[in-house]
Amino acid sequence: MGNTVLLNQKNLTQLGDRIPVPTFDRSTLKIGMVHIGVGGFHRAHQAFYTHKLQEKSSAPEWGICGVGLQENDRNIYEVLKKQDNLYTLLVKHPDGKIEPGIIGSIVDFELGFDNPGPVLDRMAHPDTKIVSLTITEGGYNFNPATGEFDFGNPDIQHELKHPDDPRTVYGYLTACLKKRRDARLPPFTIMSCDNMEHNGDVARKMLLSFVKRQDKALANWIEQGVCFPNSMVDRITPVTTQADIAYLEKTYGIKDEWPVTCEPFIQWVIEDKFSNGRPEFEKVGVQFVPDVEPYEKMKLRLLNAGHSVLGILGAVQGYQTINACMEDKIFVAFLRTFMDREATPVLDEVAGIDLGSYKDSLAERFANPNIKDSVSRICSESAAKLPKFLIPTIQENLAGEGSIQFATLVIAAWCYYSDKGINKDGRPLEIIDAMGAELHQAAEKTKTDPLAFIQQESLFGNLAKNERFTTLYTTTLQKIYEDPDIKKQMQDML
Repeated sequence: MGNTVLLNQKNLTQLGDRIPVPTFDRSTLKIGMVHIGVGGFHRAHQAFYTHKLQEKSSAPEWGICGVGLQENDRNIYEVLKKQDNLYTLLVKHPDGKIEPGIIGSIVDFELGFDNPGPVLDRMAHPDTKIVSLTITEGGYNFNPATGEFDFGNPDIQHELKHPDDPRTVYGYLTACLKKRRDARLPPFTIMSCDNMEHNGDVARKMLLSFVKRQDKALANWIEQGVCFPNSMVDRITPVTTQADIAYLEKTYGIKDEWPVTCEPFIQWVIEDKFSNGRPEFEKVGVQFVPDVEPYEKMKLRLLNAGHSVLGILGAVQGYQTINACMEDKIFVAFLRTFMDREATPVLDEVAGIDLGSYKDSLAERFANPNIKDSVSRICSESAAKLPKFLIPTIQENLAGEGSIQFATLVIAAWCYYSDKGINKDGRPLEIIDAMGAELHQAAEKTKTDPLAFIQQESLFGNLAKNERFTTLYTTTLQKIYEDPDIKKQMQDML
């Protein structure tokens, strides 16, 4: 399409002839929510729900200010600033249909890496009622084996000594909550939107661990007044590609430097527990419930674990995308059997959810050929993911004499993946993991000590001491090292 138009506020009227644009007056929005970690998921999920709410009913007090705390947030900060914080969401349906729309709920963005002051001022502002987080599992700074706060982190050590120079989310939250207390302002809600069981409880425990070291009186104030609702979030959001940017320009003549792509499915279940008011998200399909735990556990143990099952095994097998894994009947059967035989038996009852239908929907979503979610993205930061998504299922099945065969194959394949860094055909894997070096070192010792990889207690707890697990694990591991064609083992198990 000729006449390419840059995405910004001034050009919205012109762009409205091409795709849906915000119909609400963005200039009237106050910033009621500050969001730390503006990645693709936030923009496809919380910001999308907020946009829908603004479209459906007047909610001018609930605009969003995005916040980046790290140097690697600079690119998204600069792109969104250039585009007046507007971006395009491309919803990709399984039948090939692509549904575009411009999202207008983010109205400001601050980068704390250069200067913490504006971020602290925004979070301490009387209009701010919620600070929400998508900082990934690794951002919560806890030891996966003990669940305790990691005070050894050099940035945490710096913040304890220099409270006015924050570097992590904990330093920022503590500094601005202190400002609010001193100004006699009510506290805001801290709302985690990360893929972790009990995400609100984890955020509360970690923040209080930090604050008690820095300021015990402030910790008491936070304990009494700050709410940390647990939530379950869901929408598959692959990394934006140059092809997505080119599609938008070619098809609609819109120059958007960082659109977001996602699947049609979306879900958000939140514990109805807020310190200082909340948006009426129930008007746009969000579920507010007294207890999120059964929903969280269902999603993490089926969707997130299912993704990791496909990702780790698919990487070793040589598949590039999740939908390519789902084009393989053996992978489809293996995934469903894992869900039915190992994950489902350790779930709690989930009110209003038919688990069979839910698992059917997951298979459809994973197979969406229009999403093409990369295996490397799903495998990224597995050291932060698997201790939450998969290893607890193994531990609970060991305790209850349940099946562990399918999940054990994934752990053994993860060892091979971490050790060799190649797929079955010898091609190098793209491994993205903050613990990549430690994983490789442990896995490399497998040739002399078959239990070396699972002796990392921060990841695996006491699995290396469980005879039933270690017997199966070592046998499985030996087979993979002898022949890394994962499909052969999967087929033998079905």
